[in-house]
Amino acid sequence: MELFLATPRGFCAGVVRAIEIVEKALNKYGAPIYVKHEIVHNNYVVDDLAMKGAITLKDINEAPIGSTVIFSAHGSPPKDYKIAKSKNLQIIDATCPLVTKVHNEAKKYNDKKIILIGHKGHQEVIGTAAQADMYIYDDREDNTLPDYDSDEELVVLSQTTLSVEDTNKVANQIKSKYKNAIIRNDICYAVSNRQKAVIELTGLVDLIIVIGSTNSSNCVRLKEVAESYGTKALLANSPSEIEEYNFHGLLKIGITSGASTPEILVDNFINFLKPLKINIIGTEERDINFTLPLELE
Repeated sequence: MELFLATPRGFCAGVVRAIEIVEKALNKYGAPIYVKHEIVHNNYVVDDLAMKGAITLKDINEAPIGSTVIFSAHGSPPKDYKIAKSKNLQIIDATCPLVTKVHNEAKKYNDKKIILIGHKGHQEVIGTAAQADMYIYDDREDNTLPDYDSDEELVVLSQTTLSVEDTNKVANQIKSKYKNAIIRNDICYAVSNRQKAVIELTGLVDLIIVIGSTNSSNCVRLKEVAESYGTKALLANSPSEIEEYNFHGLLKIGITSGASTPEILVDNFINFLKPLKINIIGTEERDINFTLPLELE
């Protein structure tokens, strides 16, 4: 069996920053510290940080009065900051700067109609939708566009972890109905680059394994992109999740991983598959680093 490893894969700059924030906060303030929502959507990362003293909360109201709380990389609605202030919490904001950019766009265009392309219920969409009044277009549903005037000057934002191709289709559909629509380019650079690498893999392999957690939006999109190009794909965080899959007769297998997946999980799959040859496909992305919050610098 030959293995084809996609490049780029794994951690993006926003995830690296978020994990570093948790680790530095633990070193500075000691355990426990609290994280509102999973810091990133990967079970291995969350469990690893939990063992060091980072306790994940589903709701900001669960945080003890006066404690230190980190807001996750996905972004949060303004009401959570108000609740945190009322409970005298020390807030450390790990929101990805690219998500913050979308929040700022929502505030900037608050005087216009806004359509947000995103998946309802996802933490990022919850945070963005609370920044201003907007209509959420979820491409997984049988959606209809809002009944605005055709010459309405509206703004189109998007969740950062969606399929590039699917989002462009929706944006074009909106543009064809509302000729004055302003389309913002909000898909994360890392999400876009990893999807391009998967598309390259589809022409080379019989199966693609996307390594990551099932609640990770960008991982699910990688699987869907592979399948949309006619290649079978699996999504798993550990080899134990696919050990019963029949790999017999598969000569070429591709591997990629989501933007919240650590490289150690990729190593686990390589050891599990025991390929005779490993090929590296794609090119490294430009090194991007985001600054830490001032209280941790």
